[in-house]
Amino acid sequence: MSGKLYLVPTPIGNLEDMTFRAIRILKEADLILAEDTRTSSPMLKHFDIQNKVFAHHQHNEHQASNEIIKFLLQGQNIALISDAGTPAISDPGFFLVREALKFNIDIECLPGATAFVPALVNSGFPTDKFCFEGFLPLKKGRQTRYKFLAQEERTIILYESPHRLLKTLEEMATYFGASRQLSVSRELTKMFEETVRGTVAEVKQHFETHPVKGEFVICVAGAEEADNKKKKKYNNDDEE
Repeated sequence: MSGKLYLVPTPIGNLEDMTFRAIRILKEADLILAEDTRTSSPMLKHFDIQNKVFAHHQHNEHQASNEIIKFLLQGQNIALISDAGTPAISDPGFFLVREALKFNIDIECLPGATAFVPALVNSGFPTDKFCFEGFLPLKKGRQTRYKFLAQEERTIILYESPHRLLKTLEEMATYFGASRQLSVSRELTKMFEETVRGTVAEVKQHFETHPVKGEFVICVAGAEEADNKKKKKYNNDDEE
């Protein structure tokens, strides 16, 4: 019988968010695949997880997946973790899962931490329908994506790095309008966790005068939400 591939979420910052089940699976696995072994090492050490760990990241996942499939077919159980959060969500994992499915290998994804869920709930924007975009293209296709998302009626969720945040907010003012409502969360679950809410212009002004550190989750009000607020404002103005 073949082994099983486990996708194991790890904390996005606060180690108290690690689940008992995740710890057990990682301790029982024959092999752990980590996006960056240097990043995962302190976390594994903290929970006294001493299994063999190999690197599995975007630069080697296509080449390494064939060898991993062989181990799984030989009956080994393998756990995949990313640097933080749930594997395959803007992190390596999708390709390996797809390859494992070709060989009818059992796959189990544990529930656990992922950055966009608390950011979305904190935003105050509708959560019944939303559009998760992850990281936008860095160059080719970025402008086209903005134009498409400008018409998106659902809440939009984006990831952004600190060195690109201000540039991204500037682009959002161009394509979404400076008055579109945003909620920007950084350092989620960590000591300096912060969520800034307001218009694109207001949020940009905030981060122009405050430290831009940590990983960012940007929630953007959908076009329908923005239009409804405009209509409400106009109606109130008419009543006055």
